Amino acid sequence: MTAPGVIVAMDVGGTRIKCALVDPSLRVLHTERHPTRADRGPEAVVLSILEILNGLVGKAGAEGWRPEAAGVVVPGVVDEVAGVAVWSSNVGLRDVPLRDRVAAHLGLPVALGHDVRAGGLAEARLGGGQDGRGDAKGRESQRGRHVLFVAIGTGIAAASVVEGRTYAGAHGAAGELGHVVVRPGGPRCRCGGQGCLESIASASALARRYAELAGTTLTAAEVVALATAGDPVAGQAWQEAIDALADGLLIAQSLFDPDTVILGGGLAGAGEALLGPLRTALRARLIFQREPRLVRATLGDEAGCLGAALLALDTLASRQEATCG
Repeated sequence: MTAPGVIVAMDVGGTRIKCALVDPSLRVLHTERHPTRADRGPEAVVLSILEILNGLVGKAGAEGWRPEAAGVVVPGVVDEVAGVAVWSSNVGLRDVPLRDRVAAHLGLPVALGHDVRAGGLAEARLGGGQDGRGDAKGRESQRGRHVLFVAIGTGIAAASVVEGRTYAGAHGAAGELGHVVVRPGGPRCRCGGQGCLESIASASALARRYAELAGTTLTAAEVVALATAGDPVAGQAWQEAIDALADGLLIAQSLFDPDTVILGGGLAGAGEALLGPLRTALRARLIFQREPRLVRATLGDEAGCLGAALLALDTLASRQEATCG
């Protein structure tokens, strides 16, 4: 009897490495969390990635599962075609041929992707972009659909998903919505620019703005709670963030024309406290643009691993098609 196949999936973040074993129907069979410890340097991080993946393969074998492929996603600029982590500030990777190193280490087909694009892919096929049609992988339900996934956390980034496929750009840097300037001459952004969306509307920016106004430090979630309860200072900081997000989404709508915008990341945890006023603010800005369906992400912190698994499954499917052709 042939052992059931599984996909080894990994989402590498600046603080944590999330990983899973996923079956071909996208059912998560096993999950793990490990510290990234990026302070040790990029080579140490790569070695940890290889060690953790090796442990996942061992876990699969112990459970009687057969690893078929691996998917790894990382932040920053990723050349998915070449399989290279070009630049990842949070993790410290620079021009690392990560796909080939993982493939050589595991002896498996490997897909390398970008964390936000992978999360967007999973949300489009399996999560907030679904409308109840299609198979378990969501492929059929995405025919003709245009989805923009926007992750709002410490930073802001986006992923355009068209017919179930992500767009990476010519240099692997597409989707940097957080660095679109919405307030010229505004706050200094960590990228070096001024007035970037991320510098005003990210969770970290919201907390920083409240501290400037109130002289008291709170988390972004606490600021939102206060604003919802009617606190005027928190309300001002929250409204500034919503207005900036609406300006950013207007630009995104003009450029990408999605029918669905999915909001993920920590700040999306505010739910209707964000979605309600943001819908209103975006609607007021639309001129010729069509209003998108604005929804919250549904997959939580599993989105990255599920996206990595989808990339690995797509790689397997492409290889099978090439062999049959």
